[in-house]
Amino acid sequence: MQLRPNQRLKLDDTDDKLFYAYPRFVTHVDEGFIQQLTDLYRDRLKPNTRIFDMMSSWVSHLPEEMEFDHVEGHGLNAEELARNARLNHYFVQNLNENPQLPLPDGDFDAVLNCVSVQYMQYPEAVFSEIYRILKPGGVAIISFSNRMFFEKAIQAWREASEPQRVELVKAYFASVPGFTTAEVIAHKSTLPNLLQWLGAAGGDPFYAVIAYRS
Repeated sequence: MQLRPNQRLKLDDTDDKLFYAYPRFVTHVDEGFIQQLTDLYRDRLKPNTRIFDMMSSWVSHLPEEMEFDHVEGHGLNAEELARNARLNHYFVQNLNENPQLPLPDGDFDAVLNCVSVQYMQYPEAVFSEIYRILKPGGVAIISFSNRMFFEKAIQAWREASEPQRVELVKAYFASVPGFTTAEVIAHKSTLPNLLQWLGAAGGDPFYAVIAYRS
């Protein structure tokens, strides 16, 4: 799988660091989505392990009752990351400029990415890094809904339907030899489109694509 150059384009091609220069202390999905994600983490993550929360924010969706050996955070706004109480350490890096993570090989039991995969211009490189830093048997959980900063999402994502976006993330995993066949969890919204766009409670669809380092 290789995205074409035009599929990587964003409507706003200014430096991402400028777009994220100011913190956004808001949640980008509704409570229903957050609960489903926390339940998924509770089911798939193991306590006392090492977690990498990629493209994170000021909010953690990790189950409150679970303790981990280390939670490493990453994002584009240091103020947001500093507010995330679950992070033991964090760093700021623009993956569209440099997808190589400053993290050791095989160091993490899980890599998490919540509602941010749509902004990756070089997902093949990023998913290769996800594979590199995972321990054998480690899990990667990529979750998303239908919300986005439209001007910062890549063309391949903007122009795709929700099922096509699922296939896109599956293809990202498949582009890296060594990941297991991706598993999909999909809970589509039952609300009419108008109510979804108005932000009605329970309106956000929930998608998660999961694979393991074999």
